[in-house]
Amino acid sequence: MRQRHKLPLWLGITFLATAGVQQALAADPYSPEPASSYQDPPAFNWSGAYVGAHGGLGFTGSPNPFSDRNGVVFGAQAGYNMQVGPGIVGAEIEGSYLGDTEHKVSGGKLKEKWRGAIKAKAGLSFDQTLVYGTAGYAMTNYKKGGGVQNDVGFKGGYLVGAGVEQAFAGGLSAKIEYNYITTPDVRTNTAFGSSEKDINSHVIKAGVNMRF
Repeated sequence: MRQRHKLPLWLGITFLATAGVQQALAADPYSPEPASSYQDPPAFNWSGAYVGAHGGLGFTGSPNPFSDRNGVVFGAQAGYNMQVGPGIVGAEIEGSYLGDTEHKVSGGKLKEKWRGAIKAKAGLSFDQTLVYGTAGYAMTNYKKGGGVQNDVGFKGGYLVGAGVEQAFAGGLSAKIEYNYITTPDVRTNTAFGSSEKDINSHVIKAGVNMRF
């Protein structure tokens, strides 16, 4: 008589349990997804080109807004920034109308009319705030004032300065900047003869930029 081999009881129970679990998983299409981890928003980046406008006050000594030798400054600027970590380097060109800022010279006065400048810029960013220094070359146009017989025209000099710029949404930023400009060996002719003098100027200006 042939004996029938039966599967062990525990093996059959395991097989049935495994099949049931697989069938339950296949019937539930809404398996939970792992929760996404929180990510900090990206840091603000100052890199890119910009254009803008500025206005302020030009003066020869202390920044006294009531001095009759001061001039109102208006102008425009354009530049480009590159950012590496928190560091910023860039270049900027600007042109300004100087509003007849007066300088005393031997035997008379000179008036500043126009200035163009090309500047290098370097600074540190603190997210949307930029603190920077600037230096470059400036060409200033001088016209004769009381007692001076000659228009000097454009004369080259040197510019240094510093500023703070705050960025806002939409590519807009606002800045405050101080510039010191020295123009060496400016020659003037008066009734007392010819003389040369280094002309030193100060400008405090506020401006806005639009970044691209």
